[in-house]
Amino acid sequence: MFYQENLKEGYREMLPGIDMKTLVYGDKSLLAHFFLKKGAVIPDHSHVHEQTGYLISGRVKFTVAGEVHIAEPGSSWCIPGDVIHKAEILEDAVIIEVFSPVREEYLSQ
Repeated sequence: MFYQENLKEGYREMLPGIDMKTLVYGDKSLLAHFFLKKGAVIPDHSHVHEQTGYLISGRVKFTVAGEVHIAEPGSSWCIPGDVIHKAEILEDAVIIEVFSPVREEYLSQ
C-alpha cells in the first residue's frame, strides 16, 4: 500500500513534548513519525512490539534494559519486545520508528 499525506497535519501529543503521527501501517508493522521537544521524557515502559528507529535530528538518551545509549543524527536502534526502556530528549529531535506487530493504540481514531 502507498500512502502520502501532508506531513504537518495529524500529529497528536502522546506525552508532554512528544508528538506522534502514524504514517502508514500494514498487517504486520506500523511506521510512525515523532517530534520530540528538549527536556521531554518517555518514562520506563515495555510493550510486546519490536521497535526499530532512526534519528533524523537532535539528541536522545535511551536507556534500554539498564544500558545507556546516546543517539545522534544518523543513529538507529532495535529494541526487542518486552524490554524495559525509556528516552530522555537532550535536544529537539525528529525520529522515524517501525513497530511490529502493529501498535493498535497508534492507529488514527
